[in-house]
Parts: sequence; C-alpha cells; structure tokens
Amino acid sequence: MTEPSKVIHVRNVGHEISENDLLQLFQPFGVITKLVMLRAKNQALLQMQDIPSAINALQFYANVQPSIRGRNVYVQFSSHQELTTVDQNAQARGDEPNRILLVTIHHMLYPITVEVLQQVFSPYGFVEKIVTFQKSAGFQALIQYQSRQCAIAARTSLQGRNIYDGCCQLDIQFSNLDELQVNYNNERSRDFTNPNLPSEQKGRSSQPGYGDAGSIYALQAGGARAVPFPQMANAAAIAAAFGGGLPPGISGTNDRCTVLVSNLNPDKIDEDKLFNLFSLYGNIVRIKLLRNKPDHALVEMGDGFQAELAVHFLKGAALFGKRLEVNFSKHPSITQGADTHDYMNSNLNRFNRNAAKNYRYCCSPTKMIHLSSLPQDVTEEEIVKHLEEHGPIVNTKVFEMNGKKQALVLFENEEQATEALVCKHASSLAGSIIRISFSQLQEI
Repeated sequence: MTEPSKVIHVRNVGHEISENDLLQLFQPFGVITKLVMLRAKNQALLQMQDIPSAINALQFYANVQPSIRGRNVYVQFSSHQELTTVDQNAQARGDEPNRILLVTIHHMLYPITVEVLQQVFSPYGFVEKIVTFQKSAGFQALIQYQSRQCAIAARTSLQGRNIYDGCCQLDIQFSNLDELQVNYNNERSRDFTNPNLPSEQKGRSSQPGYGDAGSIYALQAGGARAVPFPQMANAAAIAAAFGGGLPPGISGTNDRCTVLVSNLNPDKIDEDKLFNLFSLYGNIVRIKLLRNKPDHALVEMGDGFQAELAVHFLKGAALFGKRLEVNFSKHPSITQGADTHDYMNSNLNRFNRNAAKNYRYCCSPTKMIHLSSLPQDVTEEEIVKHLEEHGPIVNTKVFEMNGKKQALVLFENEEQATEALVCKHASSLAGSIIRISFSQLQEI
C-alpha cells in the first residue's frame, strides 16, 4: 500500500482528456496546486493542497469509478510526496494572472448565488461565466472575465473584502483554467454569453459540467465492490455537498430505505408533521402510523443514504416532550393502504431540486430555524406571532436575498425550534406557503 501523499497518480489519461477535465474531477475535494500531464505515458500527476484532501478524493473514488469523456481513469497515491518539477504548461495555481478567478467565500452567513456574484464582480468588466460549487474549503466559485485585465482589477479591489457587513469574506486567487465549461443556466452556473442554455439536464449528458450539482462529473459506479450511493446523480450531489467525503458517522453503505420511529407523542404527532421533519434529510415516499403501537411510525425515504442521514441526525431528538428513537426498519418498504400516507409525488419534497444544497444543510435539530418563501411585506412581528406558541423566541432577523424575503428565528432550545418546524413548515403566512429548515448558525 503506497503511503498517503498529497500527490495523486492518474492512469489511462487518453489524448482526449484535457488538464481542465482532470481539474474538474478533483476540485470537489480541495484546492489543486500543481498538475503535470505525462502525455507519452497516458498518465498525470496532480498535487492537492494537503494530504487529507488527497485521502478524501481516493476514498471516494475507491467506491465510485471515475470516468472522463467515457473513459475510466484510475487513481492512486503517487510515490512522490511533493511535485518539485512542473512542466511549462501546468503552473502553480493562484499566482499567474489569468482571466478566470477562483473565489472562496469564508464566514458565509447568507446564501451566495450566481446573481450576487455577478453584482459583486461585474463593476470590473464583463463577466462571461460563473460556476459555483461546494468543496472541503467551503463554498467556491469560478468567475470568468472577458479579459485578464478585468480579473486583475477585480482581485486587486475585492481580495479580503466582505460581500455583506461582517460576513461572506472573499478570498480570491487566479485559476489556471483556460475556459469554463457551463452546460446549464441555473442557480449554480451561468453563461452570460449564451442565455439559451437549458436550466436542467434533460436525460444524461455526455459531458456533465462541474457547474451542475447533480452531475459534477461522470461518476459512474463500476467494478465488483459495493457502491455506497444507489444513484449516479445522487453520488455526484453527495460529492458536491460534502467535498467528496461524508459527514462524520455516515458510512454511505446503507441500502435500507425504511426507518422505524418510536417514542412519539401520539396525541400531537401526525403524518404531515413527520414528513416536515424527515424531509429535511431526503425525499419521503410513504409514512405510516402504527395503529397497534400509537407511539410508533414507519417512514420510507427515497434511498438508503437519505435514510442513514435521518437515523444519524434525528436519533434522540426532542419533540413534544419525548426523545425520539430512530432506527432502520426490517421492512424494505411500506405497502400502500388505507392507513398509509403517500408523499412520492409531493411538491414539498425538498430533494427533487438542488439536492447538493439540501444535503449540505443536513444537521441535527438546532435552536435556530431559517424561513424562506416569505411574503415580501412580512414583518418580524408577524413572524413572531406565527411561531411564538411553540416557545419563547430569543431573537429574529428578517433579511432580503435576491429580492426574496427570508428570516432567522432563534428559540431557547432545540425542542421548541423542532416543534415550530414540524408544525409550521408549509403553513400559510399572509397568503404565502413558507418553508422552514434548521440553521447551523449559532447566533443572529
């Protein structure tokens, strides 16, 4: 077994595979500092910023066969601990001026979208393309200008500055990519030179772009080993959300989709409340309250990974004066029946769109909830009145993001916030159906 190294050796790199292709394959796992293409051997050497990033990449690709342009490539640790010689076509990232900027957002308290980035960077020149993605370093974006001079001006002016007061700090370096590949115009990527691009993938793309969270690259299940992620698109979304790794305590190998929930409060719980809670961790297929055991319920999730997230994050959660017991069920699925609620086609399932973003926000219940889809003229007083029956509210903040009203509400404890979420998610406030999730912020 080769000793772990931040240098990764890639084999079967055909002539049709470019430097950019390889960069895209490894960008979800961390910053890439050097890349050497060994064309005569159909190989490449790629150096990550640190060893943990390289380990995350190889652990992920041990279970998911990496493929570029239809060709399987094979990865392993290099015997080199450091690349000391870099060929003339592969420069160290970050120092050589280029028209494409790599932007990392630190202390990101508010969501950053393609529109926000365009507003921030367009004063320095025409922004041609923007691609956003999540990796171990945090939320990042690639910004392509029309000229190198514009990119230099933007980096000089914006490096170290905050997008919002006291948060969302910009860390900017030059990328060594030559051209950004954008396949879709949506909230994750945008080609301002081609407004006619589709917003979503129709069928399978032959060259998925790193700007689409559902297909960061052609991650194809292969080989005899068990593949932890049951769907290819799901695997890419998971890679995008967690920087190529998995949350601590999550194996990614579970294939059981149905969860048994016990120690519920039968006087206060119902199927819709359970849906509001469990849909934070995946799409819900069906829910069944067990009539012979009124404090028990079965919840069938969209796949085994989503079920594992629910079990991991909700085990022991407090709700309606009880501590929930959440375990995998022996039943592979829930049979349809008169006492079964079917949510398969519910438009309230969160993971039909923006799966990577929703995976990224998965966490155990917190004291803070995030409200979206609010009426434009909503006030803090109206929000407090809507939620205060569930417990004392410590603080609230209403803000606007991309022209849409959102809010943060801090309760005294996690149980109160959880009760507010299960009772008021998808409820009507001044004519708008609001959406509620847990926030990982500690304070407002």
